[in-house]
Amino acid sequence: MPHIMEDIVREEPLSAGAAAVGSGDSVAGVDKDAARRTRLWYIFRYMVIQCLGLVVPWFVGISGWSLALAAVTYAIGMFGVTAGYHRYFSHRTYRTSRPFAVALAVMAQMTAQKGIIWWARGHRHHHRHSDEPQDLHSPVQKGFIYSHVGWLFDTDDHPTGDTVADLEQVPELAWLDRHWLVPPVAWGFLYYLFGGAEALFTGYFFAVVMLHHGTFTINSLSHVWGTRTYDTSDTSRNNFLLALITFGEGWHNNHHHYMRSTRQGFEWWQLDITYLVLKGLEKLGLVWDLIEPTERVKQKRRLH
Repeated sequence: MPHIMEDIVREEPLSAGAAAVGSGDSVAGVDKDAARRTRLWYIFRYMVIQCLGLVVPWFVGISGWSLALAAVTYAIGMFGVTAGYHRYFSHRTYRTSRPFAVALAVMAQMTAQKGIIWWARGHRHHHRHSDEPQDLHSPVQKGFIYSHVGWLFDTDDHPTGDTVADLEQVPELAWLDRHWLVPPVAWGFLYYLFGGAEALFTGYFFAVVMLHHGTFTINSLSHVWGTRTYDTSDTSRNNFLLALITFGEGWHNNHHHYMRSTRQGFEWWQLDITYLVLKGLEKLGLVWDLIEPTERVKQKRRLH
């Protein structure tokens, strides 16, 4: 079977300053009452997840093995978010087979950050309008708290349209996006089946909450805290600590300078765990054609 995913996903994505295709920058025009109900449901769902991950573990047990399980869950989920949601599905910075792409999608969606297509659509929109009024989560425009988590509930601003046709053409991804709760529910069920309540709430839900806030720091802190290596049109910054907890995403100024690169830590000392894992997977033949920043790219618009 040909690698359909490879052929579809390798199409050139829109650049950060490009105009939207079709209705990609439109926002949902829904009834205000319906939007309010949806927003309240999102807030309720988010607070339930926070409670399950931060409160319930104190009642069911916190021990060395369950914290170790949480660490493993965090590592798997963060790799799914960074290698899957971000560097593959949103930016297509490397190639892989269709089965492994679906595996990446499942790893990403086990973090309960909604579906692949929803995530990629929002992120591409962010790059088109980074720190502009249309940006979904700019701390410059609407403040730190909104950029970190408030934007999730402001459903009127979420982009809709045909900007992710390359992903929507893949039946497996379209199904996972529609049924985005299936991976996290299945993951949690397996944890409970083999480890009971402590595995579920401490090993899984606690890790999911940490994954949410770890990922969200790139929307918020990475635009206000750190250093700037490149003269980009936004406020993106590089931050070693954020890169550590997000497996390389904290080199955010590098990424906004050249979003086509698989490697976001451009220098040898800029730790990029996701890139290192992808290089290992490349040796195994699971991924290939990783894009590296050339010396010309690294010197262009560099701040001295």
